[in-house]
Amino acid sequence: MLAVVSQSGSTVSFFDAESDRGVGVVEVLPEPHELLFDPTRRVLWCTHTYRSGYYHANTGRRSEITAIDPDSRRIIDVVDLAPEHAPHGLALDADRGRLYVSVEGAPGRPGGVVVVDTGSRKPLGRIDTGAPGPHWFAIGPDGTTGYATNKEAPFVSVVDLVAGELVGRVEVPGSEGLAVSADGARVYVAGPHVSFTEDGSANANGVRVIDAETRTVAEVLPTENRVMPVHLTAGGKLLVGELRPRPDAAAGVTGQDPGRLVVFAADGHERLGELEIGRSPLTITSSPDGALGYASCVVDSAVDVVDLDSLRVLSRIRVAKAGDAGAHGLAYVPRAG
Repeated sequence: MLAVVSQSGSTVSFFDAESDRGVGVVEVLPEPHELLFDPTRRVLWCTHTYRSGYYHANTGRRSEITAIDPDSRRIIDVVDLAPEHAPHGLALDADRGRLYVSVEGAPGRPGGVVVVDTGSRKPLGRIDTGAPGPHWFAIGPDGTTGYATNKEAPFVSVVDLVAGELVGRVEVPGSEGLAVSADGARVYVAGPHVSFTEDGSANANGVRVIDAETRTVAEVLPTENRVMPVHLTAGGKLLVGELRPRPDAAAGVTGQDPGRLVVFAADGHERLGELEIGRSPLTITSSPDGALGYASCVVDSAVDVVDLDSLRVLSRIRVAKAGDAGAHGLAYVPRAG
């Protein structure tokens, strides 16, 4: 199954990954954002970030994450992380039973990452990231190092997950989505951060390739427009989602042309191709075999299903009624057993 958040509709919808047919909907708390599937416990986690609205344009921050049984499509638990708020990114260490949730900062307290025990579903503590607006979070394959991207802050935070502390900063001019290579040697980070108003940034658009050992940017994979989601497939491809605002776009989510999916080789970083997808891609994932890519496009409230060999859109899954923006978090849920 493919699980998809409707941010404005406050639902998680489930679709058969072979037919794209809808198989169920779970109503959740307002403003669901990201999804993550725990294959060990067969639990789908969902963050709830704001009461309504968006980053820097909301009516208040939420503090909950929801645990969902994807097979019965029912809510198992709602975990309140208060006093932490605005949970967003999710990362999992299934071997150690640890869920990592990025949270925004508050006056007198920087943003951070909350550590949750996946068995008891209880928060165990938090790790400061040294920036007010951490959003996406990813961990290395050995589960000892984590990376938080920070919207406006000019660095990516590196945290030691064993010691539970911030241990480094990598200079990046504001950042969005990220992915860690299978061997942990490289971290791919989208930057600069996406702004819907002209911010005067002279930094090149693209994906920063961070050397995990030296904690420096080794290379920039260029894109024409700013990037939000970054995803590595099991087939060795780096999927990058470009947002394409119209030149006369007003502030907000309006004024977006169709987005662009750009594909790079994960090893040599050569550009393999690109194709047009829906407006404002926010999240990208892929099938376990790396054959299919899925891009959620918030303005169209739809998920484009892409054949990653031919680089063509196979189908479009509608998540909400036309004109109702909202498609955001994605998770691929393999069959039980």
